[in-house]
Amino acid sequence: MSGPQGAPSPVHEVAVAILDARQREVVQRALDAHGTKLGALLPVLHAIQHELQYVPPGAVPLIAERLALSRAEVHGVISFYHDFRDRPPAGKVIKLCRAEACQAVGAVALEAHARRTLGVDADGRSRDGRYTLEPAYCLGNCACGPSLLVDDELHALVTPQRFDELVAEEGK
Repeated sequence: MSGPQGAPSPVHEVAVAILDARQREVVQRALDAHGTKLGALLPVLHAIQHELQYVPPGAVPLIAERLALSRAEVHGVISFYHDFRDRPPAGKVIKLCRAEACQAVGAVALEAHARRTLGVDADGRSRDGRYTLEPAYCLGNCACGPSLLVDDELHALVTPQRFDELVAEEGK
């Protein structure tokens, strides 16, 4: 990420001002690990999100420059895929399956219950900042729906009552 004669590029200088040291390190590590691979963008984004829990908007210019993409292309991928976030999640992340198999056994009603119980706003964050409720488009647990993940722990056959128990357990 350097300009003529090895000097830092203008994009790099802006990223230094926007990203903190840890974020810069994570982005650089992801780019170093995956940046030369064919189709590097998704692996780079996944690596960044795995470590930071989101892809900071300030990372977009660095990623674009390194992968010879436009900022719009990088932003488009982040905004298209539901799994990527452009800001840190609030507290615990709950991913509720919205695939057809889970919908057929009560996921829509479970989502409505979860939104009411957690006080989730339109952006998926609870008003108290303790939870982020996100859609998942198949958790691969179709025979045991409705299913959800709390952080990375899978829960099956979740009823509104079981949801309340899970939230109570997390609150302890």
